[in-house]
Amino acid sequence: MFDNLSDRLQKAVNNLRGQALLSEENIKDSLRQVRMALLEADVALPVVKEFIAQVREQALGQQVVANLQPGQVLIKIVQDQLEALMGERNEALDLTAQAPAVVLMAGLQGSGKTTTVGKLAKQLREQHGKKVMVASADVYRPAAIDQLERLAEQVEVSFFPTSRDDKPEKIAKAALEQAQRSGVDVLIMDTAGRLHIDEQMMAEIQLLHKRLNPVETLFVVDAMTGQDAANTAAAFDQALPLTGVVLTKADGDARGGAALSIRHITGKPIKFIGVGEKLEDLEAFHPDRMATRILGMGDVLTLVEEAERKIDQKKAEKLGRKLKKGKGFNLDDFREQLKMVEQMGGMGNMLDKLPGMGGISDQVKNQVNDGQLRRVDAIICSMTKKERSFPTIINGSRRKRIARGSGTQVQDVNKLLKQFAQMQKMMKKMGKKGGMKNMMRGLGAMGQGGLPPGMGGVS
Repeated sequence: MFDNLSDRLQKAVNNLRGQALLSEENIKDSLRQVRMALLEADVALPVVKEFIAQVREQALGQQVVANLQPGQVLIKIVQDQLEALMGERNEALDLTAQAPAVVLMAGLQGSGKTTTVGKLAKQLREQHGKKVMVASADVYRPAAIDQLERLAEQVEVSFFPTSRDDKPEKIAKAALEQAQRSGVDVLIMDTAGRLHIDEQMMAEIQLLHKRLNPVETLFVVDAMTGQDAANTAAAFDQALPLTGVVLTKADGDARGGAALSIRHITGKPIKFIGVGEKLEDLEAFHPDRMATRILGMGDVLTLVEEAERKIDQKKAEKLGRKLKKGKGFNLDDFREQLKMVEQMGGMGNMLDKLPGMGGISDQVKNQVNDGQLRRVDAIICSMTKKERSFPTIINGSRRKRIARGSGTQVQDVNKLLKQFAQMQKMMKKMGKKGGMKNMMRGLGAMGQGGLPPGMGGVS
């Protein structure tokens, strides 16, 4: 996510090494590079101009304090301005109205609006304990209603049945009445999208807004459309009293122009960001966390929150107790760790949020992918229970059998066993006094570019 922008911003401060003071002369080139990075990220020109002006004003005359390099000072200033640009803090949904609180979804066709309805419904039910109903007023797109019905079934929320023969206004009225009768906490109303903004579309959604009186009117927009996303959001905001924006497909956006332009152009906060195709891939948008992610500093808080939601805590605690008692870390345990990585959205998702990972080479990043993890899983699954518990018994003939069973090469099995032996040593250190400190030292010494052993991939 935002890889190109991250790389350019990090390179922009490298010229400041060895300077004692940030001055107009020595930050000129760095600011020029920051400006080019933002423009290449498709950030709107007025936003870029104001951003650079604010950074220059903050930076000039900043004394470089002991133990800090000028580049570090500039990075902190850029970080503060990125946060200010994106809204400084997360603005959650306001669902304090008398039930049912109505959330109206608006946006262009193809923005991922219907899928976002499903993701939001799932999040409200699972994380906030809300009784949710979803309904569709999209009577134009073929199968739009059927798609939402399937999503509702998947995320286990109520679905209000509608027909393509119904009028959107009638659907809205009937869905609200049903939600009131059913004691629903939140009604999420999907609406029709268009390929472009037109008067008919705006008139229809304005009428729906009037009938439903929603507490939240969210504009759903594709992050990969760059500053066009911000301009479209501004057009919608003139027709509707938007309360926030949902930025979809951010996982495929290497630029970041939409995230950095929307708040400045519309004045509306980004409330959620879609980071994948799965129904759990919807994150609350935290400007401070996104700023650190863009600058390659990671996003540990979001990573911890994901771990608490997605990882089987009982299994994690069981492994912790096992290590504390000094019992061996075997290949079954290692396989459980791989499952946890998958539950966390895969290695790519984790790398984006780990501090310092922004600087690792593309070669290492390419090695660490979910296909490689699945291959490791296949190798372990091809072993007997005894082999997984006591890997030292795996001799040459056993390695050939395991390779055949997993569809891999013997050298792949050899590499896995070598990497597992390194991981096993680190896990032993976790059971000792100062174990975590020792383990982190081991990670730095043995990992590739800071990556844990075993995460370098099986080629």
